[in-house]
Amino acid sequence: MSEVRFGEFVLVRRHGDGGRVAELALDRPKAMNAVSTEMARSVARACAALGEDRDVRVVVLTSTHERAFCVGADLKERNSFSDADLVRQRPVARGAYTGVLELPVPTAAAVHGFALGGGFELALACDVIVADRTAVVGLPEVSVGVIPGGGGTQLLPRRVGAARAAELIFTARRVEAAEARELGLVDVLVDEGRDREEALAMGARIAANSPVGLRAAKRALRLGQGLDLRAGLEVEDAAWRSVAFSGDRAEGVAAFNEKRRPEWPGE
Repeated sequence: MSEVRFGEFVLVRRHGDGGRVAELALDRPKAMNAVSTEMARSVARACAALGEDRDVRVVVLTSTHERAFCVGADLKERNSFSDADLVRQRPVARGAYTGVLELPVPTAAAVHGFALGGGFELALACDVIVADRTAVVGLPEVSVGVIPGGGGTQLLPRRVGAARAAELIFTARRVEAAEARELGLVDVLVDEGRDREEALAMGARIAANSPVGLRAAKRALRLGQGLDLRAGLEVEDAAWRSVAFSGDRAEGVAAFNEKRRPEWPGE
């Protein structure tokens, strides 16, 4: 396993054969991973590097803090901001959330403890959320006079529907793990302390598949959201055409017929 640090608060670990599973660890334990300007900038930089690395097949977003995934924006820092400071910081903050959202490979979040506000929005930006039984999630921004601004008003209704998202955002309530799983706020619920292990294991299963296929499947899933069925099927067809004549497709078919594990060329 190799490690690279992006600034003070973000650590990227590479797991498995060829480092195909990249773990992006939020590492600001003294502040329960509250997203400061510096931390947001580091998350964006790490995502940009991972997105450009063709060896990466999956990214798993984790936390080094024992009791929290991420408690959201650094409100202590925000309290010192002038209006001009807040305007200048906005694109930096957005860069962290869009950095995770726009990763071209599958992503999974490993959530335990508090995942609130911007912390939950980082998880929502992932394709799959694995949570342990200590998880508490929510978007409490209206309780401090703002709105979810890291994608929450758009990503949450896509998960749970408009009415449920409205109830959760308007009440600013926190949701514990069992209810979060029932409502679809998280996808996989595991025993306490096993969220990172299970998310990395899922990452390893994903990484065994075709890198060309994975990127194309994610592209089709993301671009097709919100479209009517006919338009969505056109998105799917375009993604299919991008892989149908690839080296990965040829290798996958050959390996299936020869009853062996594929050796993906990744092109």
